[in-house]
Amino acid sequence: MENVTTAHEYIEHHLTFLTTGDGFWAFNVDSMLMSWITGLLFIGAFRYVVTKGTSGVPGRFQCLIEVIFEFVNNLVKEIFQAEDKLIGPLALTTFVWVLLMNAVDLLPIDLVPSLTGAMGLTHFRDLPTADVNVPMSMALGVFILLLTYTFKNKGLKGFIKELTTQPFDNPLLYPVNLVLELITLISKPISLGLRLFGNMYAGEMIFILIALMPWWMQWALSVPWALFHILIVFLQAFIFMVLTIVYLGMAVEEHH
Repeated sequence: MENVTTAHEYIEHHLTFLTTGDGFWAFNVDSMLMSWITGLLFIGAFRYVVTKGTSGVPGRFQCLIEVIFEFVNNLVKEIFQAEDKLIGPLALTTFVWVLLMNAVDLLPIDLVPSLTGAMGLTHFRDLPTADVNVPMSMALGVFILLLTYTFKNKGLKGFIKELTTQPFDNPLLYPVNLVLELITLISKPISLGLRLFGNMYAGEMIFILIALMPWWMQWALSVPWALFHILIVFLQAFIFMVLTIVYLGMAVEEHH
């Protein structure tokens, strides 16, 4: 950070990943590390409540975890009608993990880069969901589950029938249906990942631009934007979870 002298260098520094490898095999170490840290934080917090929780009067942290659990559980029951032991834990993990990764953006913009810079790392981008690889890899995982549930519940024949007989139930229009349904199918993971990436990247960029302003403007703008950004952090995690449940619910539904 001490070598950053201009606004351009400051923005470039904050938008540069700690990368190893080249080209296709480039690996963003900072994104993976922050994803693991937030994931372990999620596991540790819930494990602590499970092992240390009381059945009597719960503490505040236990109440918070129970509220999150009930919120996700009730939502899953409303959206996903079939019986499945994976959907509930998957929805809870998706919501809390994405929420924690998004919440990293609420930390002071220079805090983590300064700490990692003191450790000798020239670059460190701490918001994993602003790295397109992270949201898209999660969306790819949802897409694989979508195909798995579709084949499991409908079989290959049912899957092909679903792609070719909708929305026009006419044999002459089956090729048109196939093209339209394939586009719809492929667009699901792409829109799921890019929506999360785009919103978090924009939020991060606004924090960076605010940090370039005079100190009195930073105080005037950063607090209102941070309060508004809390809604974005929560909303994007919520949308990612809901769409995941909806897509998997569609995979087990019978279309007539």
